[in-house]
Parts: sequence; structure tokens; C-alpha cells
Amino acid sequence: MVDYTKNIIQSGISIYDAEAMYNPLFYIPTDILELLLNNGLIGMSLSGLPLRTRSKFVKALICKTLGFPVPITFLKTKPTFPALNMDIYTQKSINLQIWNEEIEPTRRYAIIQIDNNNKILKVKIITGEQLVVYDKTGTLTPKYQAMMPNLKAGQLFSKKDTRAVQEWCCHETINLSNINPTSPPIKGQLLPIHTIYELLKELEGTSVPYLDSLQERNRGAFLHQLICEKLGFSIYSDKGTYPDILNQFIEIKLQTSPTIDLGLHSPNDNAIIYSYNEKKFFSKDIRYVIMYGIKKNDNISIKNLFMSTGEAFPQYFHMFGGKIQNTKIQIPLPQNFFD
Repeated sequence: MVDYTKNIIQSGISIYDAEAMYNPLFYIPTDILELLLNNGLIGMSLSGLPLRTRSKFVKALICKTLGFPVPITFLKTKPTFPALNMDIYTQKSINLQIWNEEIEPTRRYAIIQIDNNNKILKVKIITGEQLVVYDKTGTLTPKYQAMMPNLKAGQLFSKKDTRAVQEWCCHETINLSNINPTSPPIKGQLLPIHTIYELLKELEGTSVPYLDSLQERNRGAFLHQLICEKLGFSIYSDKGTYPDILNQFIEIKLQTSPTIDLGLHSPNDNAIIYSYNEKKFFSKDIRYVIMYGIKKNDNISIKNLFMSTGEAFPQYFHMFGGKIQNTKIQIPLPQNFFD
């Protein structure tokens, strides 16, 4: 097991060394990071500290716990700890407030619970992608969008996967029947992109229920299930996270209009989507399945299948993006959030 704290101490890197987040010797996985912070912070008292001083005190505690040198002055950076891609929030209430900043999907949010006596009770870390699930107001809108190519026929834009995915692909028959599609990928059990394209191309001409204009997610679930069946999964599972089929690094979009809502992830945002030991997969490694359909009566008839790696995506789909929100974001966390 990697001794992250020891590595950080010996290296002398600071919390502001953003490049450290790409180094597996220093970038602490979320579950281990949460454990270390709980071990180092639970029971510490913030009593009598003004808000500004309290913030500095907590950041210093985290530095000491993880092995970073405590800076003489804490800089105003986004995120607070660039080396760990982590922001810090100290909470008495369950209403999390984020001011003048977007929620970043891969950023880690360390939320520190304190009691009425200002003692630290617990630390929980979640990503921005997990955090937006708690927004029930609908104020957090899709951040990234793209435009469909003006083509009359479907196309496989990427003949090969990215190098990272190729190293985990199998070019023989794979039995996925007993695997959950949302489970982590396994080396040697990834279908190549051209195989996925050929299997899913059979869905052209099929239909999914339109339901009504407000049920986009349910329509997508029908297609998601059809795709799982075509790939050989006998289990259907959808956690509502990116990518839709983590086991095969597949993100699915069902389109009846030219504008594609990509949500919180851009194919070229350089975000780490999955890591295993020292192996990391990024947004560019995701295989995008774009199904374009036409509404006919109560159904959507799938007309074209477009497929691309995230790396090649911007070459074929015009990208444009907009901010989620740029004032105050207030998210009520569930009562059992820290349980």
C-alpha cells in the first residue's frame, strides 16, 4: 500500500502544486483521504475561533495530517488544495453554500461536520458529480453542450480506442452476462470500440417510447437497457452517474434535437474518471454512444448511431459550454449525509 503521507513529507511538495494530482505517489484516493482526515481531525475543537481564523486553523490541521508544510499565508485558490483537487467546507447546518464558483464534477469537496460545541464530529468527501445529485431546485443546469454533426448516416468516428483503453481491451469473445454494467472495468474485459459499434448498430431502426416531453430520463433508461442487452449484459443497472456503463466506459446520449447536453463532463476536460492502482482513465478515454432519433407518434425511432472516443469527440461535434451558476449555490444535504 502506498504511504501517501510519507511520500508527501519526503517530497516537500505544497498544497498548491497542482501537478501533484496527476502523480499516483502523492494524489491520495478519496476513500483513503477521507479516512486520514477523520483520523486527524475528529475531536479537534474550533471553539472561540472567529470564522476567518477557524478556516485557517482547519486548513493547517489538514496540512499537518497529510504531511504538507503549513504555508505562512494561505492563498485564495480554486480549489483550496490544488494538489489534492479538494475544497473544504466546515458545516454546522446541512445547508451547504458555495459562493461565486461553479461546481466542478471531479473536484473533491471535504465537508467537515462540527457540533454545537464547535468540535469536529466527522469528515465526508464527495465529488462535485455526487454533490449535484442533492440539488432539488433544478438551478444547476448542464455545463457542457455540443452540436450534432450534419450527417445523413451514422458513423464510427474513432476506429480505435485511446491507448489507455486499448491496453485493457480483449479481442476475443467476452461473457458479460454475470457482470453489473455499473461495476468497475476489469483489465482484459473491455470490448473494443469497433465491436461495440457493430453490436449497437443493430439498434438502428428500433424504437423507444417517447412518453412525454418531460420524461427524457425515462426515455434514456429504455435505450440504456436495450444497449446493455446488445452488449451481452443480463443485468440492467443505472446509477445515474458518468459514464452510464462504467464497466465498458460508455456514455449514452439519445438525441431528437441537434444540441447534446453533456452535463458536468466535457470529453476534453482532462478529468480523471476511474483509477486502478497507478492506472488512470480520463474523460478522453470514454466511448460516446450518440443515438439520433425521430419522434413518430408515441415513439422515437432510432435513425443513426454515432460513436466516438472522448479524445476525438471535439473533432466531429462542435463544443460549447456554459457555467452552471456563478453566484451562490445552496444545496440542502440529506439528514443522514454524515451517517
